[in-house]
Amino acid sequence: MAVIEIARLTKTYDQGKPNEFCALDQVNLRIEKGEFVAIMGVSGSGKSTLMHIIGCLDTPTSGEYLLDGEPISSLRQSQLVKIRRKKIGFIFQNFNLLPRRSALANVELPLIYNALRSKARREKAHRALMQVGIESKMEHKPSMLSGGEQQRVAIARALVNDPLIILADEPTGNLDSKSGQQVMEVLRKLNERGVTIIVVTHDPKIAQYAGRTIKIEDGRI
Repeated sequence: MAVIEIARLTKTYDQGKPNEFCALDQVNLRIEKGEFVAIMGVSGSGKSTLMHIIGCLDTPTSGEYLLDGEPISSLRQSQLVKIRRKKIGFIFQNFNLLPRRSALANVELPLIYNALRSKARREKAHRALMQVGIESKMEHKPSMLSGGEQQRVAIARALVNDPLIILADEPTGNLDSKSGQQVMEVLRKLNERGVTIIVVTHDPKIAQYAGRTIKIEDGRI
């Protein structure tokens, strides 16, 4: 069963102007439920644009994008926000944790939009931290955690809403090699439990953790 189906997708910036730039050109892509996919490409290849569209952070100029069978391409921003909250967990290179909040409180944040009571939020956040093996430090603030530990908290935050997919943008980019390997092992184990994971990277060593690698160059797969 496909969770992502993309057909003839094109993204053009400054359309119709002399400096028009085609970031994605007639892209076709299908990702099945439970896959671990790496999207690879150098800077300027189009991989970030593709990630933004897959993550409902941007819309294509033309073409079709189905997420879990639902047409995404023509939705309004307010509709995209709802889909992001329900179906997509994001992991970023820079962790994006709130420095004055504990690990547990950071993981709870996505649950606030679901109107869950405080006790239920705390229980779900604790379970997510357990999944990534860092529950013993749930009361620590980010400054008290290593880079690898902070990224585990970010993974727990991405997991806490039980998303359809997890989208990781250069998740080891700010980590040393050992911490990066540990983070990728966490993602691999989550995938073994059935979580669909898409990693955007330029690093072949990171791509090796995926079951399938998709290479993009000059906006084409």
